[in-house]
Amino acid sequence: MRGPLRVNTGPEVAVQIDGVAFVGRTGEPLIDVINRAQIELAQVCYHPQLGPIQTCDTCAVEINGVVGRACGTPVTAGLTVRTQTQAARLAQRDAYDRIVSNHDLYCTVCDNNNGNCTVHNTLSLLGVDHPTRPFQPKGLAQDHSNAFYRYDPDQCILCGRCVEACQNVQVNETLSINWEAEQPRVQWDGGKPIGESSCVSCGHCITVCPCNALMEKSMLGEAGLLTALPKPVFEAAIDLVKGVEHSSGLQLIMNVSDVEAETRSASIQKTKTVCTYCGVGCSFEIWTKDRHILKVEPGPGPANGISTCVKGKFGWEYVNSGDRLTTPLIRENGRFREASWDEALDLIAWRLGEIKGQHGPDALAFIASSKATNEEAYLVQKFARQVIGTNNVDNCSRYCQSPATQGLMRTVGYGGDSGTIHDIENARLVITVGSNTAESHPVLATRVKRAHKLGRTQLVVVDIREHELARRADTFLRPRPGTDFVWLSALSRLILDNGWADDAFLQTRVNGLEEFRASVDAFTLAYAEAETGLAAAEIEALARQIVAAGQDKTKGGVCILWAMGVTQQCGGSETSTAISNLLLITGNYGRTGTGAYPLRGHNNVQGASDMGAMPDQVSGYQKVADPLTVQTHEREWGVTLRPERGLDNTQMIDAAIAGNLKALWLTGEEMSLTDANANHLEKGYEALEFMVVQDLYFTHTARYADVVLPAASALEKEGTFTSTERRVQRLYEAMPPLKGTRPDWQIYTAVAERMGQSWGYTHPAEIMAEIARVTPIMAGVSYDRLQGFDSLCWPVAEDGTDTPLLYVDRFNFPDGKARLYPAQYQPRQHTPDAEFDLHLNSGRMLEHFHEGNMTFRVAGLAASVPDTFVEISPELAAERQITNGQWVRLISPNGAVKVQAHITGRVSGHEVYVPMNARHAEDAVNRLTGNNRDTVTNTPAYKDTAVRLEVLPEGGPNPLPKGNSRYGHPTPQTGVEVERKWARPDYVFPGGLLPMLGDSLNARSDRLGGDD
Repeated sequence: MRGPLRVNTGPEVAVQIDGVAFVGRTGEPLIDVINRAQIELAQVCYHPQLGPIQTCDTCAVEINGVVGRACGTPVTAGLTVRTQTQAARLAQRDAYDRIVSNHDLYCTVCDNNNGNCTVHNTLSLLGVDHPTRPFQPKGLAQDHSNAFYRYDPDQCILCGRCVEACQNVQVNETLSINWEAEQPRVQWDGGKPIGESSCVSCGHCITVCPCNALMEKSMLGEAGLLTALPKPVFEAAIDLVKGVEHSSGLQLIMNVSDVEAETRSASIQKTKTVCTYCGVGCSFEIWTKDRHILKVEPGPGPANGISTCVKGKFGWEYVNSGDRLTTPLIRENGRFREASWDEALDLIAWRLGEIKGQHGPDALAFIASSKATNEEAYLVQKFARQVIGTNNVDNCSRYCQSPATQGLMRTVGYGGDSGTIHDIENARLVITVGSNTAESHPVLATRVKRAHKLGRTQLVVVDIREHELARRADTFLRPRPGTDFVWLSALSRLILDNGWADDAFLQTRVNGLEEFRASVDAFTLAYAEAETGLAAAEIEALARQIVAAGQDKTKGGVCILWAMGVTQQCGGSETSTAISNLLLITGNYGRTGTGAYPLRGHNNVQGASDMGAMPDQVSGYQKVADPLTVQTHEREWGVTLRPERGLDNTQMIDAAIAGNLKALWLTGEEMSLTDANANHLEKGYEALEFMVVQDLYFTHTARYADVVLPAASALEKEGTFTSTERRVQRLYEAMPPLKGTRPDWQIYTAVAERMGQSWGYTHPAEIMAEIARVTPIMAGVSYDRLQGFDSLCWPVAEDGTDTPLLYVDRFNFPDGKARLYPAQYQPRQHTPDAEFDLHLNSGRMLEHFHEGNMTFRVAGLAASVPDTFVEISPELAAERQITNGQWVRLISPNGAVKVQAHITGRVSGHEVYVPMNARHAEDAVNRLTGNNRDTVTNTPAYKDTAVRLEVLPEGGPNPLPKGNSRYGHPTPQTGVEVERKWARPDYVFPGGLLPMLGDSLNARSDRLGGDD
């Protein structure tokens, strides 16, 4: 089992196991040494990514002559271990016997008989033939109240894996076991039905369940040869199996079930893929049966391991949605008609060539998709520059992450995260600014929550809205909107003035200190307090905390995470620069547990920029005007790059309205709902002479197209994605493209061919080989080096050496030194006034992705959050006499939307919050946002919007349904709390022996984190 395993850095010591010497590390669980030695040992509750749970006792071995748990014994020098003594084997079998007395064995007709059931495999390992304790039904009903999975108490062995995963990996803290009850069981929120609890359907519990107690509903009746039998026949089949068991023993039944498992495996395809939602980069196997998606099975992924969120685990129905486009569409006389691929591609090639001939290459523009692969984004910009001859090319990072990239390019030289999720976990202090991490990047947030819960990391959250991480934080600061630059600059000035800066780091590794010192001179604590609303004492306390966290250079320091709350402001680039400046003066770059982390919102928004889908840079952030870059591409493409900067996304619309842009080819973006000032954008679309939209569905944006092309989804093609960690990972074809659809790379290749460029690609690997030839930071990337779950974090040297942690020795500037940049404060342009008296905030929700084109097509997600709404504070609700579910109209200078009110303390005062996702285009929040932009990158200042609110007479139900997890009441505890099981009067260590309890690894930090 690979994945982000626990790390133990204790000194190496010798351990003798079954008469052979092995090397272990002081403090690590003994069972890890046994497993590395490939010695077979039963271990039902132990999971390498969870650590010792100590509930099942099946890993009993003799340790220095005394029987104890291998999982609960920390390694020390000189241990003598014997795994197969009579006493150890007796304890192992007795422990397993107790387990199966809780579990109704019917493997042959079980949905989970897929070769990976721990309970099944352990029975075979131990050679158990007849259990001595008969199974007794628990008298507890199955729970089917969750949309995605069910819990069967009669199959539950009370191993506690699910509880440990929920409490200390996901840290949603929903699951527990009522050990003191006469009949213990796993509980949600202390005894609620799953569908009425705080469960966020992340899937951790199902993934680690060692049997069929927790099962995906998509597996039920679908996986096996006999599992779809009608219930009476199914139950009769179980009785038949039980009857045979009494006379023949379990081993014969296990042999039959193994044959059945092998037979079903022929019809089940298991394909490694990478999640198509946020930028964390979760990877997993997806199990399919023809086009039916059975389940998602995480485990070895380098970013996520066993972790998923509700979308990554369950949000795949959109791939088989009944409204997928399956034939090209051409607009004629104001209506769309179906067309053949040849007709559509011929028309596109002819019209693009015609417009180029009449108006020049800069009359055309191209937008790459942050949902498509690296190879496809590369071809979009190649098509623009080689086939057409324009730099008018961009991607959706313009809407969110371009300011962060700009801030990092100015100061440290690379526009990406300076480390990986592992480095964030190792920080002594994590600060999030303008990031609802738990909902926007949920798996990354689990690592922050875990490190914080286990006491390894302090957490500071700065935001205007109280989301989950804010509630968990040691310190939650709520500045006025758009003023983050001020308190960040005040921190820097205070640290410099008091001599708290890391002088050694500044002297040896950083330029520009004096100019930077002068640039923050005006940002006194008094000014910061007046401008931000934060108390001077709060800012000073944070400064001291930052300095203290970075003092021990042998341990982690400070990581700062930020997202759209920072970047979608008029000063997004300046604030991003201020974050990096602060990290530089405190020496928080270049070692684990430090650095800058702009969290990328889409699965491949990092990759789309890396691949050169930008108006002034080709792949690898090489400037189009750089002579060496021009030379490289002239040799590879046979054309000379034009040095002029092209149009970005926002400028394209302005140019269309002005009559200068005539044609636009848009790939995989619902731009009409995601760009700011949607009404303005639609005018731009209407002004175009020719527009191509390439997508999975007939989107709202497709209504404005002249040609609509049906694209293939990520599960229907091969390629690579690059995550927020700069981690490049392969995805494989899990099912053939839906009939009538094509992958984006094939579409661009076909049009290029029609326009005189014979690219000749037959597989995405060939495109990646070209990318490596022309892109220094990708020089060593190849499909051979990305086999399976292998990954590479750029920059990657030609020999394949990658760079998970940047800036260890040098920054990405010619002299190797970072640059403090004197950024400038850009205040908001649209503060609330007498007419528009409320501040509008917007962002993501856990259940949906962006505008919801994919997630509204997943029934369980849509049921949890059926539509958009507006969050209103209790004080504003009282002031305006608004009730939950009341319809209101939000009006800005740019437009209006009608939505229902949801009253919540997550917002305060005259702040209102509208999610990005909307089922209907007319309700999209970006009908309210305007044309004000970041002064450097033109990223829309979505968060700088003032609105007024009209209360409408009609009401309705609360827009967040009763079963939404936000109404739940978690039950935090230290984990499984196995000591409560041991304290039960009916608990005796297996075999009647006295266990080794004194040296158990029950401390949470040991169980989950080792010494990392």
